[in-house]
Amino acid sequence: MVADTAAPHGPIERLIRYCAQNPLITLLLIAASGFWGYRALMDTPLDAVPDLSDVQVILYTEWPGRSPDLVEDQITYPLTAALLAAPGVQSVRGQSYMGLSFVYVIFEDGTDIYWARSRVLEYLNSARARLPEGVQPTLGPDATAVGWVFQYALVDKSGNHSLADLRSFQDFTLRYWLTAVEGVAEVASVGGFVKEYQVHIDPNKLAGLNISLQTLVTNIRRSNNDVGGQVIEIAGHEQVIRGRGYIRSTADLEAIVLAVNPAGVPVRVGDVAAVSVGPAMTRGVAELDGEGQTVGGIIVMRYGQNALAVIDRVKLRLEEIRPALPKGVEIVITYDRSDLIKRAIATLEETLLEEMIVVSLVITVFLLHFRSALIAILTLPIAILLSFIPMSAQQLTANIMSLGGIAVAIGAMVDGSIVIIENIHKHLERWESNGNQEPRREVIIQAMQEVGPSIFFSLLIITVSFLPIFALEGTEGRLFKPLAFTKTYSMGFGAALAVTFTPALAVLLVRGRIRADEHPLNRWLVAAYLPIVRFAVRFRGWVLGLSLLALATTVPAFLALGNEFMPPLNEGTILYMPTALPGMSVTEAGKVLQSMDRQLRSFPEVERVFG
Repeated sequence: MVADTAAPHGPIERLIRYCAQNPLITLLLIAASGFWGYRALMDTPLDAVPDLSDVQVILYTEWPGRSPDLVEDQITYPLTAALLAAPGVQSVRGQSYMGLSFVYVIFEDGTDIYWARSRVLEYLNSARARLPEGVQPTLGPDATAVGWVFQYALVDKSGNHSLADLRSFQDFTLRYWLTAVEGVAEVASVGGFVKEYQVHIDPNKLAGLNISLQTLVTNIRRSNNDVGGQVIEIAGHEQVIRGRGYIRSTADLEAIVLAVNPAGVPVRVGDVAAVSVGPAMTRGVAELDGEGQTVGGIIVMRYGQNALAVIDRVKLRLEEIRPALPKGVEIVITYDRSDLIKRAIATLEETLLEEMIVVSLVITVFLLHFRSALIAILTLPIAILLSFIPMSAQQLTANIMSLGGIAVAIGAMVDGSIVIIENIHKHLERWESNGNQEPRREVIIQAMQEVGPSIFFSLLIITVSFLPIFALEGTEGRLFKPLAFTKTYSMGFGAALAVTFTPALAVLLVRGRIRADEHPLNRWLVAAYLPIVRFAVRFRGWVLGLSLLALATTVPAFLALGNEFMPPLNEGTILYMPTALPGMSVTEAGKVLQSMDRQLRSFPEVERVFG
């Protein structure tokens, strides 16, 4: 380590001198930080846009066969009233449908989603007593409103599998395989028919045998049960005793005893009803390409996960289980957000690369000293890598807004290094003209100390220019804060590198003869600029007046501009949501859906239609 014999300076000057006198230590520390930033970059979740959704917990309750107004009175309203008192709750919304209730609990921004879920469970326990008997509210997946990242359909090319068979395979096999994938919160099934045992009762026979409907329902429910009878010891071995009563076929249902007639003959379910296996009542259908109904699945990503990584893992799992699919059944991908993510990130990466190349070329041309230009050029990738360290710590995703903040900062990020290098060149020019009376390194250090503090604090002033964005709340805050964070981090690290990385490299790379001010490009620019400056200073009143007039002419154009929350994002996928008058049956809706899908699929630009 070289001893410091210079006069005392401020902390920035001392830091510059230390880094210049100990370049190896400085560069090793910066290289280690750069490697840390690279690892943070690799671990940063990728997505197309920031998650603009609220922190919400969804309660889903089934009460089959009940009308929407009854569901509203008996389930939705009691749950909504109870959850309003939960801490951190901003609002509670309820929606009631035929046999279904949804309650959306919206929490304040910044609330941890798992803390919110635990609070909902606490208040749900106290609200259960006010719900109808047998009704059990279910907590929705730990996902956000934008967790819908992947969707697929099961297509039977052989024609040997019914919609009920496909739905059974989806519900009891494929869904569990995909739920086990890391980062998947839920696999929701759509379309097809859920198999169920159906008991078609003859009311005349029930009345003739004096058996009530409630007796029949109760006996069927009680009979579908296994019971235990402890153990019995036989010949030194214990045998487990149990009564096996789970229903496995229609014959088991038909054999359930309801009563005994006066003659002592048991009356069974089969005596008063016809038992069959059929589809459960459906409230929706799934259709693909206008070719008919199908079965599908929706992959919902867990909160805070890397969308691109989750989708890749789902695709890998689908490839693994493809050989186990029923013969003739194929998995068709109907929605894949990874396409949008890759396109958005690739566009931003291309833009960042172009900016870096342009900035590097401009620096090289104007400095006309490659090694000096290399100092400013190397500052760009290092500052960008370091920006990902706090991004990773905050669990920010790399999306068009957060990476856009880095893109905005690229030009200003290297200003400090350029000014410092330019000042070094000036001092070296004077040093050479004065006969090289001082050591070259000392001249370089003094040149950096002269402008280093001013450059550092000027960059910090630019850094804090985005701080008002952090005052934004709600959706606009969630949209713009990632940009403000990354812009602030990039500029902050650019300022730090200007007084650490630049001094360390300057003493190593700024060698050889430095060209004087007679740079041909500089001479041309100065020759073009000086007359303009002289004119502006001489006729400053006219210049100010014309400037104000030009500003005034922009006011009408500004007032005529339209307003939009965010620019349109061409995802390549269109969500088409037609509406119909209330009362349309599921069967009729399926026909209309198939007709619309067929017409949409007829366009040559359309690759897939899933409704």
